[in-house]
Amino acid sequence: MVALAESIDRLDTNVPETARIWNYLLGGTDNFAADRAVGDQIIATLPQLAEHAKLSRAFLARAVRYLVLNEGISQFLDIGTGLPTAENTHEVAQKANPAARVVYVDNDPLVLAQARRLLTSTDEGATEYVHEDLRDPEAILRAAAATLDLSQPVAVTLMGVLGHIESDDKAKNIIDRLMRGLPSGSFLAMYDGADTDPATSEATRIWNVSANPKYHLRSPERITKLFDGLELVEPGVVPVTRWRTDETEISQFCAVGRKP
Repeated sequence: MVALAESIDRLDTNVPETARIWNYLLGGTDNFAADRAVGDQIIATLPQLAEHAKLSRAFLARAVRYLVLNEGISQFLDIGTGLPTAENTHEVAQKANPAARVVYVDNDPLVLAQARRLLTSTDEGATEYVHEDLRDPEAILRAAAATLDLSQPVAVTLMGVLGHIESDDKAKNIIDRLMRGLPSGSFLAMYDGADTDPATSEATRIWNVSANPKYHLRSPERITKLFDGLELVEPGVVPVTRWRTDETEISQFCAVGRKP
C-alpha cells in the first residue's frame, strides 16, 4: 500500500487521468483543467457521452441492489473505484443491507487522497479503501481479506476498467485470478465500452491521444468470453441500459456472472 503523502507528492495535475476525466463527465468537482480539456474534446465528438457515463453508473447501482436483495450478497470488492460520485457501492449496498461490507480498490493518487470520502459506513457494516493495482489480483485479495471474509461469497465489480487492459487474455487472466480466490456463489459484475458505435470509437481515439491510461473497446462477443466459466445472470451480456431496465441502447455493455 502507498502512503497518502507519497501519492500526493507524485500527483501531476497537468496530465489528464481517467478517474478525473470520468469524474468530470459525471458532473463531479475532483478534476483539473487538463482533465476538463480532454472531457470537453470527447463531449464535442460524442455530446451524449456524459449521459452515457451516468447510465453506466446507474447499472452499478442496479447490479449492487440486485446482488444484495436477490442473491443475498453482503460483501463487495469494488476494483477501479474512481472518484466518489452519487450512489457509490457502499451507499447502495448498505441501504439495502446495513451490514454490508465494501472494499474499494484503486491505484490513482487522487482517489487515494479522496479516500476519506469513501470511508463512511453504517455501524453494522464496514467500508475500507486499499491502494492496489488491477494487474495484481493476489495483492488485492490479500488486502481485502482484512475487511472481507473471503471464505464467504463476494461480489467483484469491475466497472469500466478492463478496457484499460488491451489483451483479452490478460483481462481474462485477471478475472480468473480474482475469482479463483473466492468461493462458489461469488459474483462478477462488470461493464465496458463496446465497438458498436462509430462515434464512441472516435471519442475513444481522442481519449487515447490525450489521456492516461489508454482505453480499448471490445465487441460484445469478446466481452462475453470474459465471463467463460461463470453462470450469466439474465439477461446476459447486454447494453447497460437493457440490464433489468429498458432504455435506449448505448455502446456500453455489461453482465453479471456467478461462480459455480
